[in-house]
Amino acid sequence: MVRLVTHASHRPGFYPQPNEWTCGPFALKHAMVTLGRAADAGAIAQTARTHWWGGTNEIRLARAARSMDCDLVLERSSDAEDARKRLVKHLRDQVPVLLCVDQWSHWITVVGVEGRRFLVIDSEKDPVLTIHTWPQLRARWCYHDTDYDTDEPPVLYDLHAIVPRYKNTVKADFSLERIKFLRRPENKSLALFWNEYLEDLLEICRPPSGRMASPLSMGEFLRRHQDMIVSRVAFWHGDIDRDAIVKLLRNFRFVSDTYGLVIPAASTRRAAADMAILVTMWVVAVRGIDAMYGMSLGAVGGRKGLRRALRLQAERLNKVVRRA
Repeated sequence: MVRLVTHASHRPGFYPQPNEWTCGPFALKHAMVTLGRAADAGAIAQTARTHWWGGTNEIRLARAARSMDCDLVLERSSDAEDARKRLVKHLRDQVPVLLCVDQWSHWITVVGVEGRRFLVIDSEKDPVLTIHTWPQLRARWCYHDTDYDTDEPPVLYDLHAIVPRYKNTVKADFSLERIKFLRRPENKSLALFWNEYLEDLLEICRPPSGRMASPLSMGEFLRRHQDMIVSRVAFWHGDIDRDAIVKLLRNFRFVSDTYGLVIPAASTRRAAADMAILVTMWVVAVRGIDAMYGMSLGAVGGRKGLRRALRLQAERLNKVVRRA
């Protein structure tokens, strides 16, 4: 992810929807994150043509899903147990599922199941990462179709699986313990900037492959290199708490483990350099930095300002040389 050159705004991870009508784009965004793709809810809303009055129906969400090379596959059931089995099958295959709940008034994303508990991302809640028992989810999921029969409306359970059209090797494993971990107040920042962690890790790590020789998990990689990264960054900056750096690296490990990402053995040196650079950039963003070698990037207005400052400095040096 380019930062200094473009100043592009980062796409946040898990956070509540800002209004009542964007639950659909948020639900699809969360589904894409579980498939290893950092999507922007605003861009999805534009593609789906979300409207403040009507929100986003399944047809509009299907259009947005296709724009990201995925299909929105509808499965309908009138039996609760049959619907549960269909849902569990998709989740076991690590396929995220969108459900329109609360009498078809709100979209949520189901990303996992453990026993009779379902792992749900609900952008209407805060925190958005939630846990539902089967009775809780069933009560929200069932729809009474009064348009078909007012007196005895049939009960419907519609699920919409997000199925990639491409071979997807990066999939999140949101276990019950991981959801609980992300719900803790001290980990709110990790949840909020989840996409940013993921995008950076995908530049450093790879999904496991049988053709990859002796890959390292992020845990093993940090066991070997964390002390070096922490000590050198802390030494050169001089005004950062080592524990803060350790927590940042722990966040990287947590996200990496969630997606099962590894580092090829042949790329460990580059990965160590990348992680050291990322940590250094984070430290500078958090604590700032004094001018170095006569230059201060923030004071001169970014890349163009830096070029101008370098030119002015060269002109001053030339004047000094001429006077001498």
